[in-house]
Amino acid sequence: MTSDDNYSVFRECLSSAIVARSEKPKLSKRRPKAKRNAGKEVISESDAGLPERVDPEELAEFVDFIATETFTSFPEPLRTLSYASIQHGQHLASLYVPADADTPLDRNTLDSLCSTVPGTVPDTLSAYGLVPDVNDLPEFLSPVLSEYTTSVTSAPPVWSTTRTEACEICERNWIPLSYHHLIPRGVHAKVLKRGWHDEWTLNSVAWLCRACHSFVHRMASNEELAREYYTVDRIMGREDVQDWAKWVGRVRWKAK
Repeated sequence: MTSDDNYSVFRECLSSAIVARSEKPKLSKRRPKAKRNAGKEVISESDAGLPERVDPEELAEFVDFIATETFTSFPEPLRTLSYASIQHGQHLASLYVPADADTPLDRNTLDSLCSTVPGTVPDTLSAYGLVPDVNDLPEFLSPVLSEYTTSVTSAPPVWSTTRTEACEICERNWIPLSYHHLIPRGVHAKVLKRGWHDEWTLNSVAWLCRACHSFVHRMASNEELAREYYTVDRIMGREDVQDWAKWVGRVRWKAK
């Protein structure tokens, strides 16, 4: 992957985190805090607090701002991290790659990375109520970075021949896709024990953008996904998924 490819992946991971937090009900407005970098331009905070469903164009601009400010502050090895790079540099894997996307980075590494992020980022996230305080940036970025590093260093999947050109939920065809196990791996043993599906179906995947991938895992537990939503057609049969797809499909990035 190139740095531009990695930026796209990071932006999608960040977008999923922001979308998840902005959808929480009754997101309170907060008084903007003093800017630590007064010389830098900051997105207007006169109307702080993201509504439950913000305008897609405004959301895209907001995510682009946070993603660009953050990603460009990272050291070059992190910005260009890949499966190939960790094969030739095991120290990169031990430093940046957790066991899986749910495992946090080492706290010292996380704090070191956050220390280089411009103050405009935590200030803006705090002003919009997406983090409780500017000092909570490490907690906010921890899952984003874990998902990013595990994504860009993953070996090519055996299901690559099933890859689609567009997300199978929102149909956006110009952003990175990830593969979603339609029958989550964590419940494979239970699936076989209870006879819910044949063994040969266990590795069926759908190709989704990260925002839709995260939405699917928020909408149902792994067991529910395995029992009820094990095909894209079954997922798309839900009214809330259809509503989500229409909305997120309008979120477009500006050219970088």
